[in-house]
Amino acid sequence: MTPTIHELLSNDKALGPVTVKGWIRTRRETKTAVFIELNDGSCLANIQCVFSLESAASDTNKPEIARATTGASAVIEGMLVASPGQGQKVEVQASAIRILGEAPVESYPLQKKAHSLEFLREIAHLRARTNTFGAVARVRNRMAFAVHEFFQSQGFYYVHTPIITASDAEGAGAMFQVTTLDLDRVASSGKPDYEKDFFGKPAFLTVSGQLNVETYCQALSRVYTFGPTFRAENSNTTRHLSEFWMIEPEIAFAELSDDIELAKNFIRHLVTTALKDCADDLAFFDARIQPGLIAGLEKVSKGEFSQMTYTDAVKELEKSKDSFEFTPFWGCDLQSEHEKFLTEKVVGGPVVVTNYPKEIKAFYMKQNDDGKTVAAMDVLVPRFGEIIGGSEREWRLDLLEKRMDELGLKKETYSWYLDLRRYGTTPHAGFGLGFERLLLYVTGMTNIRDVIPFPRAPKLADF
Repeated sequence: MTPTIHELLSNDKALGPVTVKGWIRTRRETKTAVFIELNDGSCLANIQCVFSLESAASDTNKPEIARATTGASAVIEGMLVASPGQGQKVEVQASAIRILGEAPVESYPLQKKAHSLEFLREIAHLRARTNTFGAVARVRNRMAFAVHEFFQSQGFYYVHTPIITASDAEGAGAMFQVTTLDLDRVASSGKPDYEKDFFGKPAFLTVSGQLNVETYCQALSRVYTFGPTFRAENSNTTRHLSEFWMIEPEIAFAELSDDIELAKNFIRHLVTTALKDCADDLAFFDARIQPGLIAGLEKVSKGEFSQMTYTDAVKELEKSKDSFEFTPFWGCDLQSEHEKFLTEKVVGGPVVVTNYPKEIKAFYMKQNDDGKTVAAMDVLVPRFGEIIGGSEREWRLDLLEKRMDELGLKKETYSWYLDLRRYGTTPHAGFGLGFERLLLYVTGMTNIRDVIPFPRAPKLADF
């Protein structure tokens, strides 16, 4: 394979004959030369290829250069030399060019240098070719690898949990159903016959891998799952997707304090890795998308995490309740505006909020002795709000069954989950981190549909 542009720009000592392949970003001509900027997606930077007028006018190069429009794919041969210009250490003294795939000026939609993010969402199949979405893709790739690096270094085992399930981990019921039944026939008969369905019972796309991964937690002690999850909520906000990726670790013989420590170390690892290994892309986001991005990430990477209870957090919010669109009160679900206020105005940095009212949390969270709260925690970061949500799990069978009865959950559906409490139960804890929400935070992008390659949302499943 020929070297990537990233490899060529990173090793400015490897001067000599070279072949570069990529897509043309710009072509400009002067009285003395023709300049073609080539990018192959391996990094944010382009490599400049310079044709002398004599070389550009040759019988083989002249017709190819005429076809060298923005977006066309090309192979350029020449000599990698030290660049006399500013902005790059090396460039290619080009001697030959071959256009592989044309991009006609009259029809290629990415001719302009700048396009709105709204426009690019309409051509999602081409947007990865822009600087912004190329940078998002590279950061996403590095963060995914960093997830595995962290957990593998901490002795965790990666478990692939099912995408198709019969249980709802959140108890919310907003799930996509999976069926092989003839829906037209079901509509005419008025009632589905699940005995004729593929699984013999109602089945759905999972909203979380947590309940399943708990089974392996109770055998391997430290586990995590990282995979796609689905929510059928009819929500068209900038922070919701119908298909997204979740990271969910689970640790046996652990309490809430252990969960909090793991979450803090995890966030520090991800942010530190992004700052170190995605520096060029983050500099682009800092300059073009979110000014101050890098300084904010550095503060989280190096700083301490404050901690307060939900009750104390609400007291702080109530002191400034007139500042909010949603009035805070004990028992409310904290909104983004509340979370940002706590991080930016109250503590001036990341904060872990603990012990939430049980009525606003999932059934599986451990009940505290006060009878009103559960051993839950959310990690909040400045500019963004909640980035991690987790808890100690209710590992006492009698209390878990009582809570399920209160919520009207069918215990027979969760019989296998209850078995984990019947046989060799242990205190255990875990959390969830929505991968796309992490990417919003790290890149400074503001719409979650812009940090996943193929966004799925209400009325949006084009390709």
